[in-house]
Amino acid sequence: MPDISPAFVLAGLAVGFVVGLTGMGGGALMTPALVFFFSVNPLTAISSDVVTSLFMKPAGAIVHIMRKTAHLPLVFWLCVGSVPAAFLGAVFVDQLRIHDGFEQILLTILGVALLITAAGLIMRAWSMMLRYNSAAGEGPAEPERPEVQVKRLLTVLLGALGGLLVGLTSVGAGSLIITLLLFLYPTLRPSQLVGTDLVQAIPLVASASLGHLLFGEVSFGLTAALLIGAIPGAFIGAQVSSRAPGGLIRRALAILLMASGLKLVGASTEWVLISSGAAIVLGPAIWAVLRRRYRGVRAQQPAGQTLESGGDKSQ
Repeated sequence: MPDISPAFVLAGLAVGFVVGLTGMGGGALMTPALVFFFSVNPLTAISSDVVTSLFMKPAGAIVHIMRKTAHLPLVFWLCVGSVPAAFLGAVFVDQLRIHDGFEQILLTILGVALLITAAGLIMRAWSMMLRYNSAAGEGPAEPERPEVQVKRLLTVLLGALGGLLVGLTSVGAGSLIITLLLFLYPTLRPSQLVGTDLVQAIPLVASASLGHLLFGEVSFGLTAALLIGAIPGAFIGAQVSSRAPGGLIRRALAILLMASGLKLVGASTEWVLISSGAAIVLGPAIWAVLRRRYRGVRAQQPAGQTLESGGDKSQ
């Protein structure tokens, strides 16, 4: 029986809840937390986190399948690209071992992934605000599956990009894919974006987990402790996200990911603090100005006309 650390259990619970609530990949939070706060070896953190996600995500995905907030055709075509790419990403990480300073290379890759993720979350919130004119950047959670025309090639490429990022860093399954899904399929509702991403992430993470079990450095004691907290956390978070928006939480996460990413790519502590402080202080003010300006544009438009449709209600 592995030694179960209460600190790791609590970390798993917190990250699991965020994953279920937002659809955001747990690696975007879990891996940096393990590296920064628990001084876990980067490769061990990535490998253990990927295997943890394999068991954590079904707890949230089941809720969305039952509530029909997952678009299964999209899930299939995402997996066509993501499953092989995730395994190749794990194999590529193994090849880094032969190079001196491979841990720093992993940290830099992870930092870039976190910065991309933070930018994606901000873009997603802005797009949601434009669509629903909501301060939270979200619309109402709806259980119906929208009628969308699946763009197979673009969806496969999106899955491959997300899968490769997961295999390399354990980041990207939710944060990047869910943001790009929003632009590819603007008719999907927030709860459906989260549900679709959580379901497609199961085979993706299974493929990455196999690669890390074969080539990585999985710590089964660490994984067990994280799972004890992560599984119930993901289930509770999914129960909330399938019924209510979580946009404000995503904005706070974007600031956290930006700070973590800057630190991992080598920024000094002073610049990290300055950047984070500026985002906390100036971010809400800039957001308020943009919302006020956008509302002014909407007020000048004829009834029923939106920026997205340009007055064409057939879209």
